[in-house]
Amino acid sequence: MKRKARGIFILALALALAMPADLAGQVKKGKLFRNRHKIENQELRSKIDSMTSVIDSLRKDIVLKDSLAKEMLSIYEENEGKSAAGLNPEDYSPELTDSLLNIWYLHRQVNNDKHGEGYDMDSVNLTSNVPDNVLKERLESMNSYITLPFNETVRNYMVLYSEKMPTKMGNILGLCQYYMPIFEETFSKYDLPDELKYMAIIESALNPVAVSRAGAKGMWQFMTKTAKSYGLEINSYVDERLDPFKASDAAARYLVDSYRLFGDWNLAISSYNCGPGNVNKAIRRGGGRDFWTVYDYLPRETRGYVPAFVGAMYAIRYGKEYGLTPSNVQMPVQVDTFEIRRNLHFEQISDLVGISVEELENLNPQYIKDVIPGNSGTYILRIPFNYSSAFIANEDSLYTHRAEELLNPQTLVNSKQTSRSSGSGGGSPTTSQVRYKVKSGDNLGKIAARYHVTVKQLMSWNHLRSSSIRIGQTLVINKAGAPVSNSSASSSAPKPKTSASTSASKPQTSSAQATTYKVKQGDNLYNIAKKYGTTADKLMRYNGISSKLRVGQIIKIPPK
Repeated sequence: MKRKARGIFILALALALAMPADLAGQVKKGKLFRNRHKIENQELRSKIDSMTSVIDSLRKDIVLKDSLAKEMLSIYEENEGKSAAGLNPEDYSPELTDSLLNIWYLHRQVNNDKHGEGYDMDSVNLTSNVPDNVLKERLESMNSYITLPFNETVRNYMVLYSEKMPTKMGNILGLCQYYMPIFEETFSKYDLPDELKYMAIIESALNPVAVSRAGAKGMWQFMTKTAKSYGLEINSYVDERLDPFKASDAAARYLVDSYRLFGDWNLAISSYNCGPGNVNKAIRRGGGRDFWTVYDYLPRETRGYVPAFVGAMYAIRYGKEYGLTPSNVQMPVQVDTFEIRRNLHFEQISDLVGISVEELENLNPQYIKDVIPGNSGTYILRIPFNYSSAFIANEDSLYTHRAEELLNPQTLVNSKQTSRSSGSGGGSPTTSQVRYKVKSGDNLGKIAARYHVTVKQLMSWNHLRSSSIRIGQTLVINKAGAPVSNSSASSSAPKPKTSASTSASKPQTSSAQATTYKVKQGDNLYNIAKKYGTTADKLMRYNGISSKLRVGQIIKIPPK
């Protein structure tokens, strides 16, 4: 066997030696070609694998966005009515959602400090020189009605507010000296926990003229419909959402109703941010009525809302330990109030009493045109206490001073077209209509977000009975937010029809004038109570029921 192998080797060697040089070169070139081709194939395969990875990543993003869109639409359909002092479910979108950490509306007298912004609180791990055991002990020693267990999320917000935004917290501490006594007196009147006053820090950084992109206004960030349901006046001259006194009173009454509905302060606070509909949905999904049980099922910005509230409360309580000092925001320590029953312009007061118009605006931000419309009712004017004598001495001449210039009909008409604060809630906006043709992949949520309107408005303007739309359908969009006339609605949009299903949800009145209501999909006790000017607590006691409702259930409305 060995001899045979040796013979084959000698034969191969002889053939190689006898092979012509050109033939040997061709064999060598063939091997090089094959090697180069193999290398090129490997490079192409690597590029293809890389492209495949990118494509898979894009596909996952598309699936995630589609899933989010479906989730948003399910919220839209379940919560049709305005139900929160914060944003309504249909207002949540990438364009309209306000991040608690990225958007701060500071008072005009406070520096627009940007420290503390830009953190992704879902992934960041903030460092601190204060040991965790000290932070935990301080949190427990606060003895608050509204507490959270010490964990990584709560710890991050405690560090954020106490250490990562010193200038901003100094500004807030300065404003606290003026505004917190207002909130304390108001919440005491309704027997509410004193700690709730710190919610205004998360809502607006204590800016009474804060305006969100979604149209929420004031220190307590009320949407228009919710504000009116709690008795706040909004017209061409007055927006009481900007009045710290009346807005805090409305916020207190909202929290009273919310606590009666959920029986838990953390859930009531969450409801203020995202509405009872979203909290109820989170409770159903999480299977419990504890904040951490429903935490993962709340909207992303609401998950951080309660820990941020605790973080702000901690920073205010232990500010001295971190060297936080109140900024001088030049707000008067004492103010005096006067009842105004005739039209009065801020410039009339400024000329004769000596108070600057800007100072009048700071103390009376609810008068959005610098005009107190006293001819239509009694309104409150607040001025620094040291100007009270001058105001009383000149009160008789105030109303006639420059009246023809400042209060003539044309000036008043012109003032309706402008406002000191942006956003909805004042004046009559100019209508700007556009027509939008539905494309593949569109849904009402995406279209509403693109044009900064709500799904409910789109459905109303186009007479849609559901959120379903079809490719090629033309939708009318009123960018100013005013109602669109029937004549300008899309001819392709279906018209509403009267049916047993739609009439079933309307209130029914018996011969004894006892009002009843048939529960429909998406209803909750809070919405029904608001509709009839009562409270969820009264509905539960009057009907002997819990807060859980079922579709088709008959609810009796207690007489007023």
